[in-house]
Amino acid sequence: MVQGPAVTQTWSAADYAANARFVSDLGQPVLDRLAPRPGERILDVGCGDGALTEKLVRAGAIVVGADPAPEFVAAAAARGLDARQLDAQSLPFDAEFDAVFTNAVLHWVPDLDAALRGIYRALRPHGRFVGECGGHGNVAAVSTALQAVGHRHGVRVRLPWHYPTPAEFTRRLVAAGFTPLSVELIPRPTPLPSGMAAWLRTFAQPVVEQLPPGAQETALDEVMDLLRWSLCDEQGQWTADYVRLRFAAQAA
Repeated sequence: MVQGPAVTQTWSAADYAANARFVSDLGQPVLDRLAPRPGERILDVGCGDGALTEKLVRAGAIVVGADPAPEFVAAAAARGLDARQLDAQSLPFDAEFDAVFTNAVLHWVPDLDAALRGIYRALRPHGRFVGECGGHGNVAAVSTALQAVGHRHGVRVRLPWHYPTPAEFTRRLVAAGFTPLSVELIPRPTPLPSGMAAWLRTFAQPVVEQLPPGAQETALDEVMDLLRWSLCDEQGQWTADYVRLRFAAQAA
């Protein structure tokens, strides 16, 4: 079995807006948990195109958005936001923010511990860190189908995401210096307005690219054939098997 190459995820702002707008649309409960206050400085780690960052600004906060993807930074800046091209694993801030917010980002970060340490450094004393990412069991069926198709073509594919358990994430928060306040898994089956093929093209293309060139043309159809019986209803509506990990923590 051939091992797939290291995974590098790239982002298209247009594809994300067309096929993954539900990610920001479903982020309101995390914003409510953060409860941004007028005048406080907030860092949005992985701000994407700024759809949620805008809501922080509307609440009266002074917000910096950070994202490594140039297209996302440009899209957020086009909304009038202070968006900077920064990697979550090497944040440059030191005790500058009252709070850090993040949504649907940390499961993409290869070195999560480095990101958490950088977030801790960015916070002022007693600053709060609130967010959500994929949790253990997130898109389990999709991940299994991707692995199965890879195996069918003789490749042990690497997935571009890691979904921690609450225990693992709590341990990592503590190691970075945080006091965890709440860490919970939230099952959230999520309808996909654009369908499963669009979701796979947006989020799983780096997995498909690990397959032999001839297999890449049929890979998405193969994955969807495996998923159809469990994630597609009789009307053809696809639902992703999402499980979110929502958390709140405080700096010392």
